[in-house]
Amino acid sequence: MYINRHILPYLHRMKKQFRVLLIIGSRQVGKSTLLKEKLLPDYGYVTLDDFTELGLAQKDPALFFKNHPLPVIVDEVQRAPDLFLQIKLLADGTKNKGQLILTGSQSYRLLSKAADSLAGRVCIINMTSLSLREKYEIDFNTEFLPTSEYIESRKQKIKPYKNLWNHIWRGSMPELADESIEWEPFYRSYIRTYLDRDVADIISQKNLVKFHNFMQCLAARVGELFNADSIARDVGVTSKTISEWTSILESSGVIRLLQPYEKNVSNRAVKTPKVFFMDTGLVCFLVGWSSASVAMNGAMSGSLFENFVVSEVIKSYYNAGHETEKIYFYRDKDKKEIDLIIEKDNILYPIEIKKSARPTIDMAKHFSVLSKIAGVSVGQGCIICQCDNPLYLSNEVISLPVEYV
Repeated sequence: MYINRHILPYLHRMKKQFRVLLIIGSRQVGKSTLLKEKLLPDYGYVTLDDFTELGLAQKDPALFFKNHPLPVIVDEVQRAPDLFLQIKLLADGTKNKGQLILTGSQSYRLLSKAADSLAGRVCIINMTSLSLREKYEIDFNTEFLPTSEYIESRKQKIKPYKNLWNHIWRGSMPELADESIEWEPFYRSYIRTYLDRDVADIISQKNLVKFHNFMQCLAARVGELFNADSIARDVGVTSKTISEWTSILESSGVIRLLQPYEKNVSNRAVKTPKVFFMDTGLVCFLVGWSSASVAMNGAMSGSLFENFVVSEVIKSYYNAGHETEKIYFYRDKDKKEIDLIIEKDNILYPIEIKKSARPTIDMAKHFSVLSKIAGVSVGQGCIICQCDNPLYLSNEVISLPVEYV
């Protein structure tokens, strides 16, 4: 069952502009499926998960590409970093665009290699697991922004999300869109493959069990400020190791460290990022929630809902081909907090995320903090929640059903 991916139009545009595309994203988000479905048979295809092909790519890159001439898709290219010099030579030897399409599920070392070898020749595309807009086959118009124009444009395409908490619990991996696929065996296999193929190449084999424990500790802290010291004590490693392992998870697209808004703010603002997973199903598996009901009614349900919304917002930006560096949160030492801030054209849009179906204006009480920041304007704020319809709570704040993300 193939599900249309919203990133495809952006991929086609970049294919006409760059000689090399590098699509990065965690395992099983659908990179290979998308390329095979939409680009074959016009392109050749080879995966470096095949040990024979991997051996040739490592030993003789020129011969590897003689066997796989342009145009070609090379899957899991991070497994043969020495291939990049030959890729540069091939890119320089052709005037045709979109001849080399590479994918990687672990960018810990991949991005620096690509940047060094392919500067000016490569477009890096971030691909994530399914958004709910994709699962519900809603046409993609633009990334989320709580403006009146955006809300009006989405009204015509809104479909109520039935069984929302089942989606949150089951997760957003494309394979799990098939309800016949069993949840627990899928994630058990996913983690084993991730550790064996993406993590074992970077850290010592003896630390893989502790790395798995680290993932569990991080999943239990979604939406919280990242505290390496606390996690290190629980896992039994150093804080430096925790920071390094966090970089591995982030570079493979498993988590996102959401940065605090710091421009022109007082010294009382926190400078520590928050931790979010890009797939809430993985969170539920790591924490040990066996059903959607457990996830919805547990003590962490509010944090899980916040994680879900944050990941959906980020996915909308990646699917539009935009970077996500201007998505932040705010928190200060007086515990004034804004869950999300989106900055666009020097305007800050404050967003609160609540599991509640009955939003109140009091939920937006900290939005006023932004008016004290010099050099920026404050746009319309919103509360994303489980209400049924958009409702203005004041002239500047609207509550939005989660479907509008």
